[in-house]
Amino acid sequence: MSLSPAPPQSPLPITVLVTTRNEEANVGRTLESVHGRVAQIFVLDSESTDGTVEIASRYADEVVDLAYEHGRIIPWIFQWGLDHLPIENDWVLILEADQAVTPELHAELAGLFRTPHAIAADGFYIRRKQIFRGRWIRWGGYGNKYLLKLFRRSKSQLDPLEQDTRVYVDGPVAKLRSPLEEWNRKEDSIHFYLEKHLRYAEAFAREELDRRRHGTPFKAEPRLFGTPDQRVLWLKRAYYRSPLYVRPFVYFLYRYFLRLGILDGKEGFVFHFLQAFWFRLVVDVRLEELLAAEARGEAEPEEEEAAAADEATALERSGP
Repeated sequence: MSLSPAPPQSPLPITVLVTTRNEEANVGRTLESVHGRVAQIFVLDSESTDGTVEIASRYADEVVDLAYEHGRIIPWIFQWGLDHLPIENDWVLILEADQAVTPELHAELAGLFRTPHAIAADGFYIRRKQIFRGRWIRWGGYGNKYLLKLFRRSKSQLDPLEQDTRVYVDGPVAKLRSPLEEWNRKEDSIHFYLEKHLRYAEAFAREELDRRRHGTPFKAEPRLFGTPDQRVLWLKRAYYRSPLYVRPFVYFLYRYFLRLGILDGKEGFVFHFLQAFWFRLVVDVRLEELLAAEARGEAEPEEEEAAAADEATALERSGP
């Protein structure tokens, strides 16, 4: 059953950016949920080898092919799109390939943009309705998290270093009541879930290493009583300062018992255990490896490859 209502008479003055890589199982549903309802749709694809591009071409104004980078996830792709695509609208909605706009959210957006000149905020948080293996993950503090997904392009940017997708808005922000629905059908396969999060763990560990090594600040001030993102950054900074191997265990207990993730049933246990404990434990193991290699003065393989590429580029520029 489609999430999409009948299209409005005129599209909303919004440009939608969607990121993809081998997302034929998800992207059709996502694009169908916005097709004909917004003014512009761009798909930023990272070298898909399945039917993603063919599906996306049915709905998007343009499908852009970007080189796949193993060590980085999504934020840099959205920022590239904001910087380089022929975006015609100031308002931008960013979606990952498994995030669909619900009919309730469409109706709320239509009401909001009836008088676009009267919109006081420069960005809007939208609640994520998380689906895992067909079950709505309602508890645990994750499945109903607010994400800043709709914003004025002229007032906003992402942090290409950060692996969490977070939009930083220079201006007032507000919340919408209606959710978007996130359901990655590929994560029904445990093999896919583990492989995906092993790659994510590498990226998250390297981000934390960089912030530890250089003291690289976040693009917003972490504040416990600030915006939802400022609160997340405050908690993330506290997490960074916590002991490795202890912090994943504490975080899982917090999510599963204090935030009542236990009420999400069997699928909820699998989700919270993998996402809150296993994934973060792998990040800690990898981070410890990186810290040990740094202490020994050894370069990790990824850094060696980057250094070799830089040396080759320098030789090419210098000529014979």
